[in-house]
Amino acid sequence: MRSISLALRLWMPLMLLLGSAQAFAQDDTDGLLPVTEAYKLSTDTSTPGVLKLHWTIAPDYYLYRGRMKFKGGDGITIGTATLPDGEKHHDEYLGDVETYHHGVDASIPYTVATGTTRLTLSVQYQGCHEVEPKICYPPHTEKLDLPLPAGAPIAATDAPAATAPTLGSALNRFGGKTDAGAAPGMDSAPLPPEQAFRFEALARKPDELLLRWTMPKDYYLYRDQTVLHVKNADGVKLEPHWPAGVVKGDPHFGTTTVFFGQVELPVTVSGDLGGRKSLDLEASFQGCQDGGLCYPLMTRALTVDLSGGAVATGTPTDGPAPEQPPARDTLDVSLWSALLLALGGGLVLNLMPCVLPVLSIKAIGLIEGGESPARRRSHALMYTAGVLVSFIALGLIIISLKQAWGSQMQNPLVVSVLALVMLAVALSMSGVVQFGTSLGNTGSALANRSGPAGDFFTGVLAVVVASPCTAPFMGTALAYALAAPTLNALLVFLMLGIGLALPFLAVGYVPALARLLPRPGAWMETLKQVLAFPMYLAAVWLAWVLAHQRGADAVGLLLVAAVLLAMTLWWFERSRSRGAVSRALVVVLLLLAIAPVYTLAKLPAPSHTEPATDGVVAFTPAKLEELRKAGTPVFVDMTADWCITCKANEHTVLDTDAFRAQLKQAGAVYMKGDWTNEDPAITAFLDQYHTPGVPLYVVFPKNGGPGRKLPTVLTGSLVEQALVEASK
Repeated sequence: MRSISLALRLWMPLMLLLGSAQAFAQDDTDGLLPVTEAYKLSTDTSTPGVLKLHWTIAPDYYLYRGRMKFKGGDGITIGTATLPDGEKHHDEYLGDVETYHHGVDASIPYTVATGTTRLTLSVQYQGCHEVEPKICYPPHTEKLDLPLPAGAPIAATDAPAATAPTLGSALNRFGGKTDAGAAPGMDSAPLPPEQAFRFEALARKPDELLLRWTMPKDYYLYRDQTVLHVKNADGVKLEPHWPAGVVKGDPHFGTTTVFFGQVELPVTVSGDLGGRKSLDLEASFQGCQDGGLCYPLMTRALTVDLSGGAVATGTPTDGPAPEQPPARDTLDVSLWSALLLALGGGLVLNLMPCVLPVLSIKAIGLIEGGESPARRRSHALMYTAGVLVSFIALGLIIISLKQAWGSQMQNPLVVSVLALVMLAVALSMSGVVQFGTSLGNTGSALANRSGPAGDFFTGVLAVVVASPCTAPFMGTALAYALAAPTLNALLVFLMLGIGLALPFLAVGYVPALARLLPRPGAWMETLKQVLAFPMYLAAVWLAWVLAHQRGADAVGLLLVAAVLLAMTLWWFERSRSRGAVSRALVVVLLLLAIAPVYTLAKLPAPSHTEPATDGVVAFTPAKLEELRKAGTPVFVDMTADWCITCKANEHTVLDTDAFRAQLKQAGAVYMKGDWTNEDPAITAFLDQYHTPGVPLYVVFPKNGGPGRKLPTVLTGSLVEQALVEASK
């Protein structure tokens, strides 16, 4: 019986991934009921405007309260469902949950649009069998199509949706609890195995390998279910040295160790290699979607180059290999090449539009630094130190967490804080407030350009604002950094910092360049105030990004925080000559300004999506595979609202009549993935093409060949050529 249960657990996700119409195959000997018999759903429409649902739950089965979802059909607008409290307990996967046994009732208010004749609704639920064989069903959706009762309430044409949030409701949630969300990983369909568990290997030395598994958020790998095997090399043994993982209770494996995100496994090779230049390695492993379903045992094979440097990617041995990027996209780049590319990328960052506000700060620093050679050098050195320290810190974070370049802009808290920092600096440049020179006052250090601390934190701000822009020449260097040993990766990030700081450093140390600077004078204060306006525009841009991430309510809260911050700075300036009470009020106002930011960070992402643009298909791995199997050329565009390079490419190339005509002529589909918010499927796609961030453009030909990765900065002729080749 236990073996049957384990087999079902292993094969359930595979059935789901293959799009089986059944949740899983039933065996009369296992005692499990079909999902619709385990949870019998009945309806009652006798009360106009209220749909009543009842589940009859079979013995030894239960339903999750938090996994119930309801969606109205055409012409049906539903309100918040009323459900009773469930039995509270701690689930090993989902944490604190509420469940129902035996039966449960739900009431759903609804209104109908004029002309609607049927009451249609989608009802999703999920439950488990709590005795042997212990197994959870995949989320199950039933489509209800019921006669519309007489007297059903008609929706007002100008009324907002019943579930639409308001700014007032968001303001009322200051410090309050947010609605409990679904368990991590369970709202999205499981990714294909090759995207959920990316397997790579390289040789540090002939007798030392480094294996790497990379998983999207909310996926994990079992340590003790991993087996390594060398093919066609008798006498050669592998000794893995596992790092510490996360101890997790598992219904089948008991207390076991798992790894989230990414795990790097050093492996010692012993035995006679006989002068081999490569090693054929086979790895079998298993993992799960946290709170969701487990994958069957996977086996990947790869050939490791023992001379070192090349990264090998594992391919399945029990099915067709996943599509790999063309050879020119691999990470076969020397350290010196990566360093030169990083230096060039850092230099180009000085010209990127997203760095415009920092250019304003640097321009003022250059002018004020012209007082004397010693002062110029001091400005240059401290600014450079701020840039380099920030790049090293950012590099350590990215390497340790394996986050993509610029992905910090997916966090609405980071975006809102940056917007307020830009506003504070702009108000200082406009003369509203004058900060002191104390290093302990972070806000002062960011805005004051007269001391070493101010120069240092100006460099820090330059890196924070510049990082979301993936400039030309940076992609290969950053991809190398994410795959290389830690020391080499840090050297790449250090060289990026040198490139960004080099123009400022050159002016500080080369007298000939310094003599080109204008002489200081009264006009400098006017210029300083004029250059505050790009800072205001940067704050507006960040507010626009936040609107796409968390909706209008978040922007409203940010505006409240901005007003409170302006009030704080205004009173800070007035309190200089006043007593301790006035200075204490500054702290109170600052805390009030922080409160809206704390609240907006907890807002859920908008449930609605942008209206579909004519001729644009939203990216999903399944849709891409469907188009490719049909022999359709596909132009994939991975973008984000906070990516300035992406927006520039859209304005000059992708949102033009010429591009649309090229698509039509090639018979191609334009597929777009929005990475403004975190999306595991897009992250996996970026990782597949060794791309550290957006934009990413890949053109897939109609003959089923590998996709062609385009440069990050597009031209019309380049895109036209790629589409012509894809249509052949």
